[in-house]
Amino acid sequence: MSHPHSPMPTEPVFNPEDPENRVPIKEPGDEPTWFQRRPNILKIIIGLYVAAGLVVLLDAVYTKHVHFPVEYIFGFYVFYGFVGCVILVLVAKLLRLGVMRPEDYWDE
Repeated sequence: MSHPHSPMPTEPVFNPEDPENRVPIKEPGDEPTWFQRRPNILKIIIGLYVAAGLVVLLDAVYTKHVHFPVEYIFGFYVFYGFVGCVILVLVAKLLRLGVMRPEDYWDE
């Protein structure tokens, strides 16, 4: 078993005792986790889409106590939240340019 802080090999490790058999050696931690298996990833993505769709549909069901007339528009809060998240990411990218330091900043 490899050391927990050893770098991951870039190529599969083969059994040195049997050079003809080119089957990689499997270690106990080599199996993909539940979140790394493709069918489970698709289930998560589909679940998120279904949840988002339900939230949009619920906008037509509940009674709104609005302050501005624009809030009566169907899906306004969904659109408002999406635009807010996009703006947040763009502002964070700009902020990163201002606070980013060189890679060897602390070594000087």
